[in-house]
Amino acid sequence: MLKNMELFFFFSIDDAPAFKVAFKNDVLPLITSTTQMLNNVPTTPVNVAFSASGLSDLGISGDDLNDGDFTSGQKSAASSLGDPGTVNWEPAFTGGTIDGVFLIAGGSQADIDATLNTIKAALGSAISEVYSLQGAARPGAEAGHEHFGFLDGISNPGIDGFTSSFKAGQANVPAGEILLGEVNDFTTRPDWAKDGSFLVFRQLKQLVPEFNKFLADNPVPVPGLTPQQQSDLLGARMVGRWKSGAPIMLAPLTDDPALGADPSRNNNFTYTEPGASDQSKCPFSAHIRKTRPRGDLGGDQNSNHHIMRAGIPFGEEVTAEEASSHTTTINRGLAFVSYQSSIGSGFAFLQSAWANNPFFVRSGTGFDPIIGANGGNSRPVGGLDPTNTAKQTTLVTDFVVSQGGEYFFSPSLSALENTIAA
Repeated sequence: MLKNMELFFFFSIDDAPAFKVAFKNDVLPLITSTTQMLNNVPTTPVNVAFSASGLSDLGISGDDLNDGDFTSGQKSAASSLGDPGTVNWEPAFTGGTIDGVFLIAGGSQADIDATLNTIKAALGSAISEVYSLQGAARPGAEAGHEHFGFLDGISNPGIDGFTSSFKAGQANVPAGEILLGEVNDFTTRPDWAKDGSFLVFRQLKQLVPEFNKFLADNPVPVPGLTPQQQSDLLGARMVGRWKSGAPIMLAPLTDDPALGADPSRNNNFTYTEPGASDQSKCPFSAHIRKTRPRGDLGGDQNSNHHIMRAGIPFGEEVTAEEASSHTTTINRGLAFVSYQSSIGSGFAFLQSAWANNPFFVRSGTGFDPIIGANGGNSRPVGGLDPTNTAKQTTLVTDFVVSQGGEYFFSPSLSALENTIAA
């Protein structure tokens, strides 16, 4: 779903019986079904998801879902995710109790506000607002690009049995990797949880001026390129794509905007071609290679670790003062959202076992230079210089800083009606 704007409204449940009645009568009709999303997207799509504490408030044991990460919550996982504890976390994610979140998307702020007001009026004193975050697509030609400037959302998988047509290079994953109770979900689940999904929310701050200065100060010494092209190449090798979306496996030295804009080509590649093993085209450490290794694992199924991403940028554009001082003063970044049938095999695995693991996919790879985290410590990264791929670069700044989040369960419509609101 392409979203111009999206609001994340985090709430606590103060009166469970009243919540159930109001939700069933007045809020449930607003929730968007998968069928609606695929065929007739409403003006303001609405989703809702509940934390383990939220399910408990409603008389449902989160333990029954058999996902230890979900039950424990994200705060307890901060260190294992590479965060330096919760020192940089938004206070709402460390101090208050978040029982659920409404995700309200729309084409305008007025549409979102109207829908939120309807929900708040219906639920009344049954809930309290804990925190909210407004996301929005970046303006003009930057729409679809995250704050570092790179086209985002290219390589989401398709879901077997749900995706009507697959793009070239798009992974075709069994439904059970994303939805509970479907094929390839090998965990025992309660019947009511079928076709629900675990929702991971992370508020990720991006230090854009600092990132841009790092690129400008460290151009890769490739002959024949201008200094600007050399700096752009460094950024592309850190991400694995050019800002246009063109993969560096297919455009290794300079950007190819036509390739980046072509959905039939911009994801149609793997890491088994010449240049893959020697990193001359794409480093093992590149963000998109770390988080989707494709042929590096001997196949293109990522060993059951796919997630469905649905994030959106938040915060204002970089100001002239920030750009000139190379210092971030306005909070901006990515409201990261992913769906998966297992947090431990999905998001948490990708972050901890791959992005934060300097020995994945092989010794000398280093950390993912974009989202890899080392508890606030410096991070070695390999392969960024194509003229000397054995060279290790030490990153002393985390250009992406976790500001916390929570783990939720997003039930199916039938579960919302017959279990959540029962």
